[in-house]
Amino acid sequence: MMRKETLRIFRIWTQTLLPSVISTSLYFLIFGSFIGNRIGLIGEVTYLQFIIPGLVMMSVLTNAYSNVVSSVFSAKFQRNIEELLVSPLISPVILLGYIIGGVIRGIIVGTLVFFVSRFFTPLPITHLWIVMTTIVGTAFLFSLLGFINAVFARKFDDIAIVPTFVLTPLTYLGGVFYSVSYLPPFWQKVSLFNPILYLVNSFRYGFLGISDISVHTSLLCMFGLIIVLWSLSLFLLQRGIGFRQ
Repeated sequence: MMRKETLRIFRIWTQTLLPSVISTSLYFLIFGSFIGNRIGLIGEVTYLQFIIPGLVMMSVLTNAYSNVVSSVFSAKFQRNIEELLVSPLISPVILLGYIIGGVIRGIIVGTLVFFVSRFFTPLPITHLWIVMTTIVGTAFLFSLLGFINAVFARKFDDIAIVPTFVLTPLTYLGGVFYSVSYLPPFWQKVSLFNPILYLVNSFRYGFLGISDISVHTSLLCMFGLIIVLWSLSLFLLQRGIGFRQ
């Protein structure tokens, strides 16, 4: 299953890898080079350096989610997944096969976006283990979210609901383009309910050593959500909810 998912990513690389690299490059060019020069420094780093970790993280989570939700829903639509459910494969193996495919795509796209950012500005890596832990954990987390969305989706239009009405607003309000410390006190507290805020700040700390939130709190939040969504996904798969007619 891992090999199948990986081959699928590279077979249609113009759809799975290229779009995110191009769109994020435009963010670097417009927000970083054009607007960033007028904003100046945020703390001790330039605005472009500040937003790069958030943009990389945005690419990782959207691609991890998209890979799993499209793959699982296609298997569900074509009734291929029913063959998996009655095969000797245990549920955790089936789930992990799909999730690892999403993690691989998320990491590949995130790595490509990071190397593209090097053409715009140098970016130090202060804590490599935090960078690696956060990128893998984020890809795993949103792969699980994509799986759950595919379970309850009944038509292809349903798989676009979460990215449009959930992921996109949470991402743009998750501190990708600004520091939460600049918000009024009330909105700072509201932002704490946004899980993407913790992921972005943890990732930014790994690169720049700065964060609006405690890194330990961010990592604890990430692992806690992974445990909850993994348990829910496994429960849905074992019961055949959304798969068996």
